[in-house]
This record gives sequence, C-alpha cells and structure tokens, in this order.
Amino acid sequence: MSRYSDLDRPPLSEPALNRALVRPGALWTGVTVVDSTGSTNADLARLAGEGAPEGTVLVAEEQVSGRGRLGRTWTVPARAGLTFSVLLRPSVPVSAYGWLPLLFGVAAASAVRRLAEVDVRLKWPNDLLIGERKLAGVLAERVEGGVVVGIGLNVLLRDDELPVGTATSLAVEKAACLDRDPLLRAVLREIATHYHEWSEAGGDAEASGLRSAYLASSATVGRDVRVQLPGDSALTGRAVGIDMAGHLRVSADDRVYTLSAGDVVHVRPAP
Repeated sequence: MSRYSDLDRPPLSEPALNRALVRPGALWTGVTVVDSTGSTNADLARLAGEGAPEGTVLVAEEQVSGRGRLGRTWTVPARAGLTFSVLLRPSVPVSAYGWLPLLFGVAAASAVRRLAEVDVRLKWPNDLLIGERKLAGVLAERVEGGVVVGIGLNVLLRDDELPVGTATSLAVEKAACLDRDPLLRAVLREIATHYHEWSEAGGDAEASGLRSAYLASSATVGRDVRVQLPGDSALTGRAVGIDMAGHLRVSADDRVYTLSAGDVVHVRPAP
C-alpha cells in the first residue's frame, strides 16, 4: 500500500521539517522521518553510540514495538500520531537530568494547547491528559554521553483505534488543529526554548522557571491520588507539590512522602 493512499493521513515531509527547524545555532541538527520502526528511542540510542550529534531527531510514521514507562507498550497506526525521539547531550549536572521528561511534558502541553486549542494538563511525571484521558506520553533514557527522550502523541486516531478506554486523541477531542506537520514543529520549538532556558540555568528548574511552568500545568498537584509502590503496596493521599528534583510529594498518614519517577506506576484521583 502506498504511503499516500490514505489522504486523511498524509505523510510528513522530511525536507520541509529540516528547512523549518535546522539552522545555524539552533538546537535541532537534523530530522529523519522513517516509514516504520520498532522503537524510535532504541534506534536513536544506537545512533547516539555511533556519535550522532545533539539535536538529532528521529520521527516514525509507524512504531510497532514502542515502549512507554515501566515497560508498557506504545504503538500507533501509521501516520495517525506523532512518534519521535530526540538526542540531547546536556551540559548540566547529571543530578538535574530527571527534569528532562518533565520539561518535554511542559513543552508539548504548551504547544498543543496553543495550536489545537484543547486544555492539556500534565499527570505526574509526564503524561499529557485531556480531562482524565491520556493524550501523550514521554520516555527518557540515558544513553552513551547523553539522553534520548521519546514522545508519543495521539493525533488522528479514531475512538476504535485507541489502545485503551482511558486514552484519547486530538481527533476524538475535536481539536482545532489536526495537521501533524505544524504540531510537530511547534512541539520541537517549545522543547528547544525550554531546554535552552534550563541549560542556561545550569539545570536549575527553579531558576529557569521550569518548576513553576510544570506546576501551572499540573493535573496532579492538589488532587487525591493513589500511587502504586514496589511490592504491590499502594499509597493513598493528597499530592501536595513537586520538589526541586522533580519528585512528587504526597501527604498521607500525617506525613509527607517524596516519590521518584521509578516508584510511581499510576496516579489518579482517588474514587
């Protein structure tokens, strides 16, 4: 089947994206669009080991073996979403790297709100929600000398194509913009802006404004939550904030717990 056979889902143009995003002094150094792959994160991790420069972007029209947080799968029909990964080589302390997936969540939410005109919020640490339904997810992984960060954003999926009932897409939400090209450009430009500010502040999320931007978009802080913990136990309480490391602070049983990204499986309002 030709990649042009579904006119409701046109392919992305690699030359057009490079003309729009790659220029001297810009973060993005090259955009590659492939028809199909197993995982953009895995492919870009391999390229990182071969010396790919910071700012390399890999976009897949179809991803068949994508991974989400905690080993979950993430697959999308061909040309129905935005599935891409970027390679970063931050010149900030490694202790600040934990903010990168949150930074990507803030940037993507901001871009989608502006273009698609939908109220996108962030479920800690970095899921994009419309209401209580998941629109997108972010996965960051350490690689040779840097970090690969991947995003999967549901754009044109119909109700019957959504993987689970708790997912949604911009098409389902009747968003103002369903064109993947300007959406991808906007998200990448927002990421570049936030990344520059964060890097200039030495990875300090407070000084760069990243922490306040995250809190302003949070759908979690101030809500009752149930957090799955190792060993099949759970913590139920009130999400009261995000600390300087990007960890979630939950008040329960007359004390405040600080949870890192690796400990949280699921954050939802309590029934």
